Amino acid sequence: MENNEITESSTNLDPKLAAMLCYLGIFITGIIFFMIEKKSRYVRYHAMQSIIVFGILSIISFVLGFIPVIGMIINLVYLVIWIVLMVSAYQGKWVKAPFASDIAERQSAKF
Repeated sequence: MENNEITESSTNLDPKLAAMLCYLGIFITGIIFFMIEKKSRYVRYHAMQSIIVFGILSIISFVLGFIPVIGMIINLVYLVIWIVLMVSAYQGKWVKAPFASDIAERQSAKF
């Protein structure tokens, strides 16, 4: 990420809090924040990353979740990723999730 500056959010929330909230309701809050955020590239980055990461994980969980052991492992991984992303966003980190971060970076840079 070339510009690691965390700018003010158009939501009137602290940008770190807004970024954390992007992950709170998995991809749903990511969509909401991506649509309403107009100023902060940091918040838009985390919103888009939330949409991508949890969209993919939700599909995987739905498809493989019916297999007992695999379903439990997927749900545990889902929970760990969810917590790590929320905590990292609140700490002001530009966390790079595999596959999702490049897309999120390009989309957040459009503003």
